[in-house]
Parts: sequence; structure tokens; C-alpha cells
Amino acid sequence: MSEITDFDALRRAMAENSEQPEGPARNARAEQLLAQAEKLNVPLAVIEALGHQLKVYNYSSEKDKMFVPFARLLRMWDEHPEDFDEYETLSLHWVFKWMSAGMLDQPHVPLASIEKWLGEMEHRYRLAGHSERAVRSAEFSVAAHVGDVDRAERAYAAWLAADRDGMADCHACELHGQGWWQVERGRDAVALQLWAPVLEGEFACAHEPHTVLASSLSPLLRLGRLDEARAHHLRGFRLVRAMESMRGAYADHVEFCALTGNEARGLELLAERPAYFTDTGHPRSRMDFMSVVALLMDRLTELGLGDQGVPGPADRSWTARELAAHARGEALALAARFDVRNGTAHVTERVRARMEQRPLVERLALGVRSDRLGYTARPVTPAPVTPAPASTAQEPDLAALLAEARRLSDTLRPNAVEAWAAVARAAEGAELDARDRAEIVDHEAMDLGPAGAELFEAAADLYVAAGDPGEALAARARAAYVRALAGRVDEAVEAVAGPYDEVLALYAEDGTGVRQTASVLMGRARILMRRVHEADDATVAGASQETVLAEAEAAVREVLALVEGHSGDDVRLASRAAESRAMLAELAVHHGDVEKAAVLFARAATAYVEAGLPWFAVEYEARLAGLAQHLGDTTEAERALRSALEHGGPHLEATGRAQLHLQLAEVLGGRGQSGEAAEHALEAAHWADEAGEGPTFGVWARHLLGGFLLRQGRWAEAAEVLESALPDLSAETHGDGAIVQTQWWLGDCLSELGEHRASAERRLQAAEIARHWPEQHDHATLAHLAAESLGHAGMPAEADQAYARAGELWRSLGNVHGLVRSLRARAWLALRTDDGTKAARELMAAAVHECAGALSTAGDEESRQRLTAELGHTHRQFGDLLARSSAEDAEDGSIRATFEDALTEVEEAISVFASLGADARHARTGAELAAGWLAADLGRTTEAAARARAVLEEYVDAAEDDEGAGERQAEAEQMLRVVREGQEAQEEGC
Repeated sequence: MSEITDFDALRRAMAENSEQPEGPARNARAEQLLAQAEKLNVPLAVIEALGHQLKVYNYSSEKDKMFVPFARLLRMWDEHPEDFDEYETLSLHWVFKWMSAGMLDQPHVPLASIEKWLGEMEHRYRLAGHSERAVRSAEFSVAAHVGDVDRAERAYAAWLAADRDGMADCHACELHGQGWWQVERGRDAVALQLWAPVLEGEFACAHEPHTVLASSLSPLLRLGRLDEARAHHLRGFRLVRAMESMRGAYADHVEFCALTGNEARGLELLAERPAYFTDTGHPRSRMDFMSVVALLMDRLTELGLGDQGVPGPADRSWTARELAAHARGEALALAARFDVRNGTAHVTERVRARMEQRPLVERLALGVRSDRLGYTARPVTPAPVTPAPASTAQEPDLAALLAEARRLSDTLRPNAVEAWAAVARAAEGAELDARDRAEIVDHEAMDLGPAGAELFEAAADLYVAAGDPGEALAARARAAYVRALAGRVDEAVEAVAGPYDEVLALYAEDGTGVRQTASVLMGRARILMRRVHEADDATVAGASQETVLAEAEAAVREVLALVEGHSGDDVRLASRAAESRAMLAELAVHHGDVEKAAVLFARAATAYVEAGLPWFAVEYEARLAGLAQHLGDTTEAERALRSALEHGGPHLEATGRAQLHLQLAEVLGGRGQSGEAAEHALEAAHWADEAGEGPTFGVWARHLLGGFLLRQGRWAEAAEVLESALPDLSAETHGDGAIVQTQWWLGDCLSELGEHRASAERRLQAAEIARHWPEQHDHATLAHLAAESLGHAGMPAEADQAYARAGELWRSLGNVHGLVRSLRARAWLALRTDDGTKAARELMAAAVHECAGALSTAGDEESRQRLTAELGHTHRQFGDLLARSSAEDAEDGSIRATFEDALTEVEEAISVFASLGADARHARTGAELAAGWLAADLGRTTEAAARARAVLEEYVDAAEDDEGAGERQAEAEQMLRVVREGQEAQEEGC
């Protein structure tokens, strides 16, 4: 650290320290600067250094250190007020408020001392001529903290009634406090109305809308405004994440996770801030933090995860159950200290109520992945539950269970297999006939999938023993089919041949019914369809591709011919007919007849719905949606996907639900419906996570969701989602194009949020990938965007280098517009550097040269029009640059010459824009006004006035809602006033 030798160096050092992140390092630097200020022997230097120390302590976790420097400042004021300048005098009175709040947050400060301080604050404010608004606000805080509602309401009313002056908190902070009180009084909707101007960006400060976003979370959840709550969490957490002083707001976000089924994200938040468990400088926020830690840990324990490892104080490892007890003890101990000080039980009551909250939403999807650190927040197996009291009602007997299972099977209900499993459990040790045992074994085999072949064979033997040869053949066909599912297709084809021949013979002799025969025929058709799926252009077991397709189609049509006309109210037969049409659709796809396939899938889905089996329609509606997209019919694709989600209902598994939402998001996004597309992408990400597919298609859903949020201008939410997606994106799985697009979008978001350095990093990372692509347009665009971000981040040398690289790329691509804009940007950057005027002129002249050269060789009219407009803007910018390049301390003749050059360029812009006619009207009149100001600066007031009148004449017939015209008219009238006032002043001087 260099020695501070003068006051200016001290001020520069304090300004630099103010820009550093909140925390102990910044505080330590402030302490060093105070020590050096004391060596300068300048009272104001010490005063400013003490004020700086106060500020960094206040915006850190070491708020308890504020009192010593403030007491010293106050003593210096009382002894030598003349040592304080106007700013430091105001600052001293301003931080009175920090002291009152700071005392309230420290339980070791007696309440009597706080009340005495309020009186001191009121006295000193009155002497200084300040309003009592800040005093009443401080009194309200004390009364609300101790639970004195009557006094709080009186102080609240007096606070709002007092005049706002320079000592009042900013509008944003005041509205936060007012809304907080409304929430305390149970008026959530009123609070949100008060907070609206802060949430909408009308009012802001260093800590707002940070705290308002955090405070709004629970009220929004209680009001059922879940989309807003989600958005406020994503947007607000991004703001408080890096601010050490905002432990209380951070706690609100942890609480939100505990109340919305996002326990894993809550654990990740705790892991990000280990110091929050132990920092003792601000007891009140530590109490709030430990309260929500207890809430979250209790929730995990309730879910059966009490023994899971969780992030906690760094001195040891913790389970959720252990941390719950520790956090509860810490929170209650702190609350007790406050209550002893206050003489009430109010703080403890609030802390207990906070820790005892119940979830407000079972699971609110956030769109961000929250299991990357390995924390499990949902049990793999159901959590233990307390056994229910013995029921007096008689349990269903075996006969009733059998009857219910048969009913469910006959109507193809989704939970039929589970019903048969219940029968099997109830039948253990019971005497059953062969038919009952056959059905139990048959359904047990169905539950095993490809592993059930042997049980199907056993069921067939039992059906034979029960005197049902047709069902026995159906069971053997099922055994053959599960072999095909296991990949043994040729074996399955051979195995089904016998049952197929036998059942046809049996059916011809009236030895079995349509249902059993259809079951065997469908089993054979399914096996032959499996062979189609595994076939390629080569042969399959000696058969050609055409033969395989023909045999499968014949088998499917045979099923259809059998069941049509026989189905009636038999849902099993109706299901066979619907499935047959779906198979024909699959075959049409193999034949390349996509339109026919779409029609057949639609008929299959409709048949299932009409049969009362809508959940079977889902697969085919999803296939139909894919084909419709292929055919360019996005309306039909959207309809089919919505139907699939509706028909699947509660029966859809997480994976299927995720895929359907993802497809629908893509369709809606492609049609420009970003709002609803974002909703479905959010659902897709949520269900993908539930299915354990977060790193696969879940990340693709997040990628899309970020893009859809970006389109809506929801920059902070989009940034959170995109940052969550990036670690799971891989070139191997998702393609490097997805990575580039995500980085690109994220860079755009960060740019809009003012995080320009981070934006530049993302854009440069994307550009590095795109650098290796054959087509270089994206590379050039990203390099140009990165340069813009570097410029905004205050890194002109790096920005110039990036613009130069972008310019080279634009030139290689023959993109004159990109090249010209990169040269103009470099010119403006050069003007910001010492002695950069010459380079700036040369770069802008090069931009004019490149544009004019391209225009002279342009072929088509559209290109000529665009290049002409570009040339006009370049001349205009050249004029602006020259006007700004004139140094204030230059010779008058030099300044005049520069302004003359600037006017020449602007007049050239006017001429170029004029050639474009009405399309460039606003650009031309804007240049006309710029020329007028330059003429006025050169003392040519008559010319300036003429240009202003020409602009007014141009817009004499402009529509009232033409904003561009209104702006030009207002500026022209302002120019006339300035010219007239200048002329009058000149005449008076004469």
C-alpha cells in the first residue's frame, strides 16, 4: 500500500475503496486510510476518512463497529463545527439514522439509551432546520421492533405526515419500510401496492429494489401470485448474492425456497454464504438468518432427510437434523436477548412463528437447476409416516379385490397392474382356483416387462388348466412379445407363429372369442413392428426391407379386420383398433408418406379418446405433433401437444410430461408466443429435473427458457436461468451452437443489467467457439458485441482491440456496414484517450472512405439505399466527433477551425440524407439541427435561426402522435429561443 501524502490522494484512495466489494477487506482498508488521514494534519481529511469508515461498516457484516467513529465525529462537530464543510455537515446528520437503526439491531444497547438517542436526534435535527420526518421514521422502527403497535401506528402516521427533506430516506427505502409494516399488520396486497414504484424501477438506491424484492416473496406466495414470486426470487437473489451486508434479504430468499418445495436450492444458497452462520457484527440479521435455516432444516427432516449432510458453520460437518437444533437454539437465544433488552416477548414470538411456517406451495418450478452440489431435497423413498390408527372399517376381502382388479383390467385403467399386485398380496396362503391364479401370474408378468416371459408361460399353463385355451395362447403371445422387447426379435417371431396358427383354428371352431384371438394377433403384429424398427436397408433374418414392411402391414390389417365391427362397448377391442391405426401410421412413416401418417395418428388418438382411454392417445398425439411440425403445420402441432398434455393428465410420467412441455415450448416460441412458451419451458425444466434428466433435456429446456425470458426483456431472470444451464451444456450432447447461443443470450442479459465486464467475458467466450466455424458472421458479430461491452466496462484498449478484430472479420465477409461501424466505434474510443484526436479523425475518415467506396460499386437499389443511409450517419458522427474533440483550453482560432470542419461534415450528412427522401426525414432534420447549433457556436445566428425555422416548416403538418416530429420541433424552438436571447444580450451590450 502506497503512502498517502496529500488530501487529493486520500480522496482518490477512498473513492477506489468505495468501489470494492463489501466485506472485511474493504473495512480494513478504510481503517488504514483513517490512520493515514490523521498524519496529514488536516481536520477535514480526518472527518472524511471517518465518514468513509462509517459507510463501509454500515454496508458490511461489521455494523457494530459504526458507533466508535460516529462518536468521534460527533465530538469533533461539537468542538469544532467550522472544520466540517457543507457536505460533511449533511453527512453527519444523515448518519444519525444509521446509528438509531444500528443501536436497535444490537441487543446489548439498552432501550433507554436508544430512546435517549431518539431525543438527541430530534433535538439536533431541529437545530439544523431539518424536518422531523426521519425522526418519526426512526421512532416507528423502535416501536415496531418492541411490539408497541399503538405507538408504531402513531409514529407511522407522523412519519408520513411530515415534510420530506434532505434528511428523509430515499423514496425507495421509505416505501420499503411502509410496505413492511403493512405486511406485519396482515395487509399483503396493500404492501405490494406501496412497493410497486420500487419494483417497477421508478425509485431505486444502493439497496433497493433488493430488499423490496426479498420482502415481497412471502406476501406474493400468500396471495397466490406465484409467477411474480418466482420472478422476484430470481431477479432479487441476483442483486443480493454478492452483497455481504444483505443477510436479512438473503434469509428471505432461503425462506422462499423452504416454503415452495425448493429445498435443494435453499441448501445451495446456504453453501454460498458460510460466513452468514457465524458473523456476529449484526445480531438482528443473524437471528433472521438462523430462523430460516431452522425452517429449512425442519422441512428436510420432515421429508425424511434429517440425516443428510447439509452446509452449516465451518467448524464441523452437519446433518439437517443437527443443524435444525443448532439454528433454532441460536435464533431463540438471540431473540431472548432482544426481548430482555426490550422488556417484551415480541421478538421471540415472531421468530417462533417464522420457524413454524408451513409450505405455501408444494413445489414451485423456478427454471434453475438446484442439485448440482449434490444435495438431495426430495426423498428417494417415501418418508416415514406415523402409522394411522387402526381402522374399524372392514378391509376389502379377496373376492372384492379380485372383482375390482378384473374391472380395472377389462376397462384398461392405468392402475390395473397395481390392483392385481394387491390381489397377489391378499391371496398369499389362500386357496385359489386355476383361473384366479392364472390372472394373478399373468399380471405379475406384465409388471416385469421384458423379464416376464417365463411367468407368461406359467400363466398360459394355468389358463389351460382353467379350461381357457384361447387366453393361454394370448399369454404365450405376450411371452413372445416381451422377448422382442428384450431385443430377441427373431426368436419372438418364431415363438408367436404357433399361438397364431392355433388361435385362428380355435376361433374358426368357436373355441375362443374375438378378444383372445385379437390379443394373439396383436401380439404377432407388435413383434413384426419391432422387426420393422430394427430393420435397415440390409436384410433381417433373410427377409428384405420390403418384405418386413409388407408382413408387418398385413399383420396389422388382419387385427383391424378382426376387431372392426365387433368392438361395440368393448374397450379392449376398441383399443386394438386404435393401436392398429397407429401401427399403420408408423408404417406410413417408414414408407415416407408423412401426410398419411399424420392422418392415421390423428385417427388413432381420436379412437382412444372416444373409447374413454385418453391416456393411450398421448403417445400418438406427440408423434402427430412432430409430423405436423415437419409439415410446417404449427397450428396442428400446437393442438396435438395441448391435447396430449390434457389427455395424459395425472397418468403422465415425469419424463413424458417434460418432453411434451418442451415440444410445446418450441412450437410456441417458433410462433413468437414467448410468454406462454416460457411457461412451458419452465414446466419442461421442472419435470426433467423430477425425472432425473436435468443434465440432458432439462438443460435444453433451461436454454430455451432463458431465450424466451430474454425476448420479454426479463433480463435478470433470463440471466439466472442461462447461468444455471451453462454448466450442463456440452458440445457432444447439445452441439457447440447451443453453447454459443446461451453465452450470447447471457451476454445480452448482462449488458442490459449493466454488468458490462461479465457481458464481455461471455461474448468473448462465445466468439472463441464461433472462431472455428466455417461461416464467420457469428464470430464477427460476437467480437463486435464484446467490444461494445469492453467499452462500457471502461476498458478502452481492450475494446479497441476487439473492434479491430471485428473490423477485420467484417472486411473478410464483405460486410461494409459492420466494418464502418467498427471504425466509428474505434474513433469514439480514441477520442477518450490522451492525444487521441488525430487517431479519432483518421478512423472516422476511414469509415467515410469505406462507406463511400462501397456505395460507388453497389449494384441493387436496396443495397444503395442502405449504404447511403450508413454514409449519412457516418458523416453526422464525424461532425459530432469533431465538435467534441475541441479542447477547452485550445486557442480560439483552433476551436473555430474545428467547428468549421464539424459543420462541413454535418452539412454533408444533410445532403446525403436528403437524397433518401422521406425515409430519412428524421435523420436529415436531426442533422439540420446539429448544423444549426454549430452555426450558433460560430456566431452565425442568422444561419442557425434559418435552420431551426426550416425544421419547424418540415413538420408543420406532422401528426400529434409522431414522437420524432415532436422532439425535432421542441429542439428547433429551443434553438430559436437561444439565438434570440443571444441576440438580445448582444444588443444590450452594445
